[in-house]
Order: sequence, then C-alpha cells, then structure tokens
Amino acid sequence: MIESLKRSFGCGEVNKDSLGKVITLVGWLATRRDHGGLIFVDLRDRSGLMQVVFNPEKAAEAHKLAHSLRSEFVIGVTGTVVERTPETINPQMPTGKYELQVDKLQILNKAKGLPFMLDEGGSVDEELRLKYRYLDLRRPETLAKFKMRDDITFAMREFLHKNGFYEIETPILTKNSMEGAREFLVPSRMHEGKFYALPQSPQIYKQLLMAGGVEKYFQLARCFRDEDLRADRQPEFTQLDMEMSFVNEKDVQALMEELFVFMFKKVLNKDLPVPFPHMSYEDAFKDYGSDKPDVRFELKIHDYSPLFKDSELSFLKAVISKGGKVGGLCVSQHEFTRSQLDKWVDVATKLGAKGLLWIRFKEDGSVESPVSKFLPADFLEQVKSVYPNITAGDTLFLIAGNYTDAWPLLGRLRLALAKDLNLIDTNKFDLLWVDSFPMFEFDDENKRWHATHHPFTSPQNTEETDPSKVIARAYDLVCNGMELGGGSVRIHEKELQEKVFDLMGIDKATSEKMFGFLLEAQELGFPPHAGIALGLDRLIMLLTGSSSIRDVIAFPKTQRGHDALMEAPTSVDNAALKEYGLLKKITAK
Repeated sequence: MIESLKRSFGCGEVNKDSLGKVITLVGWLATRRDHGGLIFVDLRDRSGLMQVVFNPEKAAEAHKLAHSLRSEFVIGVTGTVVERTPETINPQMPTGKYELQVDKLQILNKAKGLPFMLDEGGSVDEELRLKYRYLDLRRPETLAKFKMRDDITFAMREFLHKNGFYEIETPILTKNSMEGAREFLVPSRMHEGKFYALPQSPQIYKQLLMAGGVEKYFQLARCFRDEDLRADRQPEFTQLDMEMSFVNEKDVQALMEELFVFMFKKVLNKDLPVPFPHMSYEDAFKDYGSDKPDVRFELKIHDYSPLFKDSELSFLKAVISKGGKVGGLCVSQHEFTRSQLDKWVDVATKLGAKGLLWIRFKEDGSVESPVSKFLPADFLEQVKSVYPNITAGDTLFLIAGNYTDAWPLLGRLRLALAKDLNLIDTNKFDLLWVDSFPMFEFDDENKRWHATHHPFTSPQNTEETDPSKVIARAYDLVCNGMELGGGSVRIHEKELQEKVFDLMGIDKATSEKMFGFLLEAQELGFPPHAGIALGLDRLIMLLTGSSSIRDVIAFPKTQRGHDALMEAPTSVDNAALKEYGLLKKITAK
C-alpha cells in the first residue's frame, strides 16, 4: 500500500552516514539504463539525484517490475545503501559515491509520454514549457531558482523583523486611481456598474499605515499593472514594499544597504561593499544614456558636438544648429573589420537610430570613415580635446539628434557593444543609487505634466512653480543595469500635496474625488515618512542569471499576457455578465 511508504530523507541527501542502512526513497524516475541483468535508475526529488540498482539475484520481484518503469514515473524504493566501485563513481553528483541496492519497489503513479524531455527543457519553446509548467518546475535548474527565491524572502523577513518592522497586508480590491500605469478593473456584483481596481502597488495604503502610527511597515506585496510586457515585466508581480515614519532618504538608503549586505552574505556568501555609490539622474543620462546604468564596464558616452559645429558634414552641422547634439562611444583595444562596422550600423538602425557614423583612427593618426574626406587632417588631435584618452587604433561610433532621443540610443548601443565584445564581468553585482530625478515629465499626447514616480513624492525645491525644474526627493536602486526598486520621501502636508496636484493639472474637485481620504489624513497628524519598493522577481532574476522574470515566477503569463496552463483570460458567458450588470452595456455597445 502507498500509505506504508515512509521516506527516510531526500535523494540528494544520501551520504557516508547512510552506508549499510536500509532506507526508503521516493521521487521521479529521471533516467533508466537496462544493462541486461542489472537495471540502473537515477531517482530524482527536489533535493537531488540518487542512483538505485535493481538486481535480479537480490530482489527478483522488484527487478521484474522495474522493466516497466519509464521517465517521470513516481516510485518508492526501499533498499540498502552501498558504495559504488571506484570505476563507477560519478564525481558530478553529490551522491555519486553511493547507490541503493533495491529490495522493494512501488509504482506510485505512471507517466505517459511527455510533451518534452525535461533534460532538454532549456531548448523547448517557452509557450510549451509554460503550458506544462508543472513539468518545467521539476527540472533541477528551475527548482534551484525557487530555492533561491525562498532563501531571499526568508532573509528579508528575518532582517526586517529584527529591525522592528511589522508585516501587514493591504487590500487587493481597491480604488481606481491616477498613480501611473493602467490598472486592471474588477466589476462589483453588489454595486452594479462600479468597479474595484487591482493595486499597482500598496502606495497609498502604506502611507495611511504611517498615519496610523505603525512607523515601520513591510509586505511582500502582490501588484498588478495592465501594461505592455517585456522580459522584466509581468501583469502580476511581487515587490518588497516598505515604509517608515520620521526618516529621510538617507535613512531608507542606509537600511536597504544593510538589508542587501545581510541577504548577500546569508544566501550567497558574498560581501558587498557599502555604502553604495550615488549618481544623479542627470549624470546617469549624460554618461550612460539611461536612468539605470550598467556600471560594470566603462565605455561612457561623450558629447562630441563641439567638433562638428563648423564641420563640412552638413547633416551633423544642421542637427547642432537646431539645438541637437552629436554623442559618441569610443571603443579601444579592438580592431573592427569593415563588415563588422557595417553590422554595427545595422544594429544601431534596429535600435531606432536614423544612422550611425563610425570613425576609425589608424596607427599613423589618419582616419578611416565613410566621411573621412570631410574631416580635417588633425581630427585625432581635435577629438583628444574632448576625450583625452582616445588613441590611435580606437574607433568612434557617433549618433546625432535631440539630446533626449540620441542619448538613450547610444545607451542601448553601449550595452550591445559591451555584450558583443565581452566587456561585462557577469560575476559582479554593482549596486548604486540614482537620485535627483525630475519630479515631472511632460505628456505630449495629452499636453499635461505627469509625476515621474508618483504624485505623492515630495519635491526638493518646494517653492518652484515651473514643473520642468522641480526635482524629486526620489531614489532608485540599480544593479547591473536593472532597476531593482524605487522610493521617495513622501508628501505629508495637505498644502504641498495640493500644489503638486495643481502642477499636474489636477483640479481640486478631481483631487478630492480621487484622494480626498488622503488629503484629510494629512490634516489629522500625518508624520513625515519615506519608503521604497523592491522588485522581488527582478532581484531573483538577477541573482539566478535568468533572462526573464518569467523564469522565477511559479506560474507566469507569456509575453502576450496569456496563461498557457489555465488558458486565461477566457470569455465569460452571458449569465455571468448579466449578474455583474455588464451584459446590457456590451449589448448597447
């Protein structure tokens, strides 16, 4: 009977202390090898692999039954742990010195032919893997990512509890707001024609917890955003959400650095240098073309506009005369072939650039370029006046345009070059703070200002009335070119909150309708407070070297937002629509 099986321990936990003992192992059949007489099986559970041996001379009944075993059968085996002979030791397996001589075999469940072989899962179409995600999860490399996720979340909780934080849940069904991204709406049956919204984040709730005197709050919060997906986005995701009262940005940042030092040491046994460096948004954009720069390698962007102000190259001169810039990247110690240079022109075009100009400096100081005849003889010396480190043999890649358009293109080109030329140390974790963000960004389509982070962020220059000049007390934590999290000092005074709404073009009637409860709370003893939210999925993606956060979410959506396993979203029948008061709206439409 299945009930009689009692597992002794995990397959991957067999060691020298197990020698000579009779034990029971359970798990999935990973591989089966029939050597005529002996049958060898690698038995797998989440702890690892163990070789088990069926010998007809020692257990004829078990050996006979073993002939029927196939991949992913769920079995239980009882037997004696023995040492392998020296020539059969497998040094690639932690249990490779031992094997289980089976006395008894039970087949707990059979498996039909699999839609894909688990050891080939990495090369299988992602849609198929996600459709059979429970099979994909059995792969040791997949399970290892969730072990990492569990270790990190446990370390987070341990650290924050030691530092006096309360873990508090906030509602999932909440109010439609104007925080930023598009929200998912949920119809209410009891309040016909009205909707809940799924939270983009617990932002307002955690601020209200500060109004409630909680002082230190955290939550591993589920968040929902109805936006276009990419490798580091999902419609539902998890973040470490934190808020503290009576603190400023330096307090939040210092605590986060302590948390990361604790997590990295406890889980990865790595020492992180602190404090993390700081970089202003302005410098990050100027040098890297991004607000989340990858600083594991140099290759900074430089402004070469002064060299082309009076150039014979009319297209560059025209860009500069209209207020644009000519930015460039200088690649040293690498000799590109002509075909490689042409390839980079194509890469830049695919990244969105209208063109890419390359200039190569020969050993004699002369230049090679499609526009070399328009460049002065002493061009290398002129370039040195802008970028002193340039030398013969270096290659310049230039993009011209508006600063806000050209620099992000150079930033993406910088990353592409670094990956292609192996400039990135993939074993490093370079963490830094990016701060001093613009408070607002202008929406050309709707002709209004939006909050860069969210409208509850406190400005540095509170007296400024020009939205384009307001700087936020906001900060992002960046690692290896990925934004792990962001936070800010919040507004706790009604007068300042109303001023921010006004700069965004939100009138008093609208602000009262949307956020009246918050404005009232700010008049009832609201303490100064600040916080941060850290993307847990992104962090685990980074720590496990995964290419997508889908790899570290148990049951993710595809890049099209489709649940391939459950086949969601689905249509709903008319009876259900009618119950929610939606049928007549659809019919009228």
